[in-house]
Amino acid sequence: MLLENKIAIVTGATRGIGHAIAMRFAREGASVAFCGRSRNEAMIAVEQELEKIHSALRTPHSSPKSKGYAYDVADFASAQAFVKEVLADFGRVDILVNNAGITDDSAVKRMTEEQFRRVMDVNLGSVFCMTKAVQPHLWKQGHGAIVNIGSVVGIAGNYNQANYAASKAAIIGFSKSCAKEFAARNIRVNVVAPGFIETEMTADVPKELMDTWCSRIPMRRPGTADEVAQACTFLASDMCPYITSAVLPICGGMEDA
Repeated sequence: MLLENKIAIVTGATRGIGHAIAMRFAREGASVAFCGRSRNEAMIAVEQELEKIHSALRTPHSSPKSKGYAYDVADFASAQAFVKEVLADFGRVDILVNNAGITDDSAVKRMTEEQFRRVMDVNLGSVFCMTKAVQPHLWKQGHGAIVNIGSVVGIAGNYNQANYAASKAAIIGFSKSCAKEFAARNIRVNVVAPGFIETEMTADVPKELMDTWCSRIPMRRPGTADEVAQACTFLASDMCPYITSAVLPICGGMEDA
């Protein structure tokens, strides 16, 4: 197992790509601390899924566990409290996956200041807040891996998504800067940039529109959340000790990615 005896924090893990990352990490042997804005049925269901995976993997030498936490990771004080509680419960953190994010699409000519700021505050702000919260611990222990979830939209831009594209582009710049600052302490920082990924959010897309989108992808299909999770697993694992500051598109060859 690639992540055996590792302890990971995954933000935004109650659905979509974050959920797939949490499940994949658990199957690879990691203990998983994840969060959502409130402790609700979705969070409890994810805990139960993770426990089912962990129970099948436990041995005398490995005892993975999981727990969900109700915190707003885009709020600085809340992120600090979240990491403090995880450290109290798990003892350490080896991996941080910053996945939490939102969209609020609109053409720039109609986009409000609130739409722009909210997307930037959640998408970029959560990455900053969580990185600041976990960095002192990783620095002290002298190792760690941070994987930030970007987007090919942050590389190529997209119609009606200037706010989202700006937030994801900023994540790339932030990650590359952190990679340089943290490298001396063996803390790696990388970005995964998904393209069109099939999740709950795309379930209601009409077939005609889905076909149009897929026709623009050289591999002629959307990606899966688990394909993104597999890339995150690689970057979080000890298989790539010399990879940092990378941006890995998971997009089936989309133009400009």
